[in-house]
Amino acid sequence: MVQQTLRQKLEILADAAKYDASCASSGTAKKNSLGGKGVGSTEGMGICHAYAPDGRCISLLKILLTNHCIFDCHYCINRKSSNVARARFTPQEVVDLTLNFYRRNYIEGLFLSSGIVRSANHTMEQLVEVARILREEHDFRGYIHLKTIPEADTEIIHQAGRYADRVSINVELPTDAGLTRLAPDKNAGQIEGALARTKTRIIEAKDERKRFRHAPRFAPAGQSTQMIVGADDASDSAIIGKASRLYGTFGLRRVYYSAFSPIPDASAVLPLKRPPLMREHRLYQSDWLMRFYGFAPQEVADAAEADGNLPLDIDPKLAWALKFRASFPVDVNRAPREMLLRVPGLGTTAVARILAARRHRTLRLDDVARLTASITKVRPFICTTDWRPTLLTDRANLRHLIAPKVQQLELF
Repeated sequence: MVQQTLRQKLEILADAAKYDASCASSGTAKKNSLGGKGVGSTEGMGICHAYAPDGRCISLLKILLTNHCIFDCHYCINRKSSNVARARFTPQEVVDLTLNFYRRNYIEGLFLSSGIVRSANHTMEQLVEVARILREEHDFRGYIHLKTIPEADTEIIHQAGRYADRVSINVELPTDAGLTRLAPDKNAGQIEGALARTKTRIIEAKDERKRFRHAPRFAPAGQSTQMIVGADDASDSAIIGKASRLYGTFGLRRVYYSAFSPIPDASAVLPLKRPPLMREHRLYQSDWLMRFYGFAPQEVADAAEADGNLPLDIDPKLAWALKFRASFPVDVNRAPREMLLRVPGLGTTAVARILAARRHRTLRLDDVARLTASITKVRPFICTTDWRPTLLTDRANLRHLIAPKVQQLELF
């Protein structure tokens, strides 16, 4: 076997990690190395970011420990039957890479996942060892996110939470039937059991911190998960329902959505084309409606088309408003915050500005225009002292009037 250089391993394992979307670093406890103690910081100040070809800002070293895997999930490019270049880091190599990148100000932390080699327990122990060396031997205070393996023993997963800021376990697919068909080595009950045990340990750790000042932290940034969109026939309504249940049952910080991407030597059971990336975007918007705008899951699902999927040409809040026009227009001078948040075109910041401004004066349409990014989408759904939409709200072609216009971008 040809010996691979560290650079060759990094090229393979960084590329293999790009399919995992759940690598945000929000919500962690702030730590730094001021005073000459420790290495690293979870605060983003002074980080020299790199940018992916699609424009995303990358500030974490995002790699796999290995892309060897004993599982054969149809949608995964690293499945055991896939014909891809393989590589494997040792825990010490990952530690050295993390510290070297951090000292060069390239990154602010580490996102580490892995294929499963030998056994789930063996692989999970290797992941934990990376975090242990960074924390205990190098006093690394930057952000660490470990992707945990639900098939591993509970105690090993809990060790991961003692060193990592955030842990995550991917539920993979929105439906149990889809998981059984496309990932025969995985078990939905086992995945949710691991999520439940991690949630319990996070709650226990928070309680211990209240009673004992120096009690150890456990995944202070919580846990997250990821669902693949478009690999099976699950509709957006089913995905929204699943995400809501995951948030409510397991107290997740985030559910990430990853549009299925066709892979080399793909299985015959997979779709030939990837879903539109806009579908992934609409799911994130619907997720935001449930988390920050007070929409119930069923209300978001009501915005879907007859096939259960959200419209791609307009956002979910506008789709809901067009279906339930009886709730509008909303009086911006009298309506409660909950109703203002349902107005298309009004975000949480704009609503906060409106609530603050109307304490001192009665708002006119021009006032609302100054407090929002665009008044065009808002006008049909509000009324002010000098504006009422009259028949505009009920026009049959309202969707066409306010939907974003499709334009060809100019190259020069």
